[in-house]
Amino acid sequence: MIKKKVTAKKKLTKTTIKKSPKIDKAAAKKKPVLLSGGNPQIAKGYGDGPVQEYIAAMPGWKKEIGRKLDQLIVRTVPHVSKAVKWNSPLYGIEGQGWFLGVHVFAKYVKLAFFNGASLKPMPPGASKVRGNRYLDIREEDEIDEAQLSSWIKQASDLPGEKM
Repeated sequence: MIKKKVTAKKKLTKTTIKKSPKIDKAAAKKKPVLLSGGNPQIAKGYGDGPVQEYIAAMPGWKKEIGRKLDQLIVRTVPHVSKAVKWNSPLYGIEGQGWFLGVHVFAKYVKLAFFNGASLKPMPPGASKVRGNRYLDIREEDEIDEAQLSSWIKQASDLPGEKM
């Protein structure tokens, strides 16, 4: 037979009841941490929500670039899938994989076309990763929306990266 240990119940008094501290709502909605180069640290997630959270956390002039890019991608590929992985927004096609990634650096926003070597003309930035090409957007750059839209459309029609 197992005997249960009986403990006396403590009588609650004013001295034993502690009030929980009030939560500062502003502190609860802390800004995301910015990693080296100003890249926002956003938890991994799928869908538009995490991507919008990332864009909202982009520092300075890069936030407006992020908004414009996201709008252009959605306008060009209305059925695009979105996610944030490895602190970078990814854009892809359901069942095909990811065709584009975005990453913030100190002086520019980098677009990574995962099968960019197949695009015509190829995006200007070379990569050590076979098949990838990059486009770096700096604060003073004017975005050629027609060319960028063409690359996005072409990239979305190609097999994507499985990540």
